[in-house]
Amino acid sequence: MKILMLGWELPPHNSGGLGVACYQLCKALSKKDIDIEFILPYHAPFTDDFMTVTAAHPQGARVVLANASAYDSYKYVFEDGHEEWVDIYGQQRAFEHAVARLVEDKEYDVIHAHDWLTFRAGVRAKQARDVPLILHVHSIERDRAGGQSGNPLVREIEATSMLLADRVVAVSQHTKDMIVTDYDIPADKVEVVHNSVDHDVFGDLLALDPTNAYHYLTHMKDRGYHVVANIGRLTVQKGLTNLLHAAREVIYREPKTLFLISGSGDQYFELIELAASLGISRNVIFTGFQRGKNWRDSFMIADLFVMPSVSEPFGITPLESIGFGTPTLISKQSGVAELLHSTLKIDFWDVSEMANQIVAAVQNRALREELQAGGLRELRRMSWDNAADKLLAIYDQHLQGAAA
Repeated sequence: MKILMLGWELPPHNSGGLGVACYQLCKALSKKDIDIEFILPYHAPFTDDFMTVTAAHPQGARVVLANASAYDSYKYVFEDGHEEWVDIYGQQRAFEHAVARLVEDKEYDVIHAHDWLTFRAGVRAKQARDVPLILHVHSIERDRAGGQSGNPLVREIEATSMLLADRVVAVSQHTKDMIVTDYDIPADKVEVVHNSVDHDVFGDLLALDPTNAYHYLTHMKDRGYHVVANIGRLTVQKGLTNLLHAAREVIYREPKTLFLISGSGDQYFELIELAASLGISRNVIFTGFQRGKNWRDSFMIADLFVMPSVSEPFGITPLESIGFGTPTLISKQSGVAELLHSTLKIDFWDVSEMANQIVAAVQNRALREELQAGGLRELRRMSWDNAADKLLAIYDQHLQGAAA
């Protein structure tokens, strides 16, 4: 079976969980003899051999990533030497036209497109190749806008594309319900396929060594401090302003509590200013975006991981946290809450209860250990292979329908 996969990012040029989910899904599908061509809007070396990765450049130009993330501004370098910076809407239009050219002389059995930036390209490819189109929804505009309506252009792209698709895949029941409510998509057209986690990244976990990037936090913990971590994008969707307001109450009650905020995003400076205005800057550490060992250590140094998202379609980071040995507190408004039960849960807006549960966790080692042990039992039952099996069944169903 030949699958055309359309996505906006893959590691290491990923800003969050979307690129990781795409990578792991494709890796699991490839084990089932699925031939995948993954088209990205930029060129980057890809050394794994389980799929073919193709760059969809605008005609007469090549794309240069200005930063490590595929979501930051692009620079288009044209053959005549001039350069253009293109905003996100121009990028998705250029991607649509580039994909249409790339698929003209190719054959596929199924087209599978991830999130709104690739949806129009998916529709164009479906029209050109006359094969089933599966749209994979990792978030909708209401998620990204922190519960507000968001950008009307993006909403129109999402609504129209989902109406034209043969099937819609949602990463959680939470996301499916939002799709049905926001866009009037029939519920039986939307299939839930939960994300998972790559167990290989955990390996044989070693204790933090004295030379780790957070050695100063290791020294503070030796002096009786606790660390509460959040790792992810710093955007309104993630509910971090509420976390900082809760942090003020936690620090008042437990002064030896430090908050580690690891990530980048458009709220970076706003959150730094908020911590200062709340008078808690001495207890809040902003590290910026981390990869590799520093990313791993951000989880392992913590006593508790908190994901207070306003609306989280799934949320892989709590699973990663458990895998790295740290219990979690998550918002009830997250898809991963459907799978995790050995975790603390709060409504994202309930700052007082968030503070209460953080204080309870940092004060009670037995509670943390029980949450972590239960979380590990749940984590071991999760697998990207299960997600791949569900996707394969969806492909087969629509191929059989197309052949009938």
